[in-house]
Amino acid sequence: MHQVNIMSSPARDQVKNDWEFAEVWIDPTLAPPYMLLLLSDRDGNCQVCDPVQKYTTVFASSTYQEAEFWLLEDEYEPVEGRILASALD
Repeated sequence: MHQVNIMSSPARDQVKNDWEFAEVWIDPTLAPPYMLLLLSDRDGNCQVCDPVQKYTTVFASSTYQEAEFWLLEDEYEPVEGRILASALD
């Protein structure tokens, strides 16, 4: 007999559900530039996600400064502007 899983899907990552802003960062040394997405929640927790890898988290931190330093250390540069969750409501 074939069983069907009726359990609900696992809880989504809170930073993805409760994000406050997003930034796009690029590695301009590549052509085309490689992009990463920085998401920050209302508590200041940040995740850097890779859109090419199905938005897998490649770095997580409890502060924006830690995430920014990680990106700058890997020679990523921010694209000007920030996407605010409140602006999309």
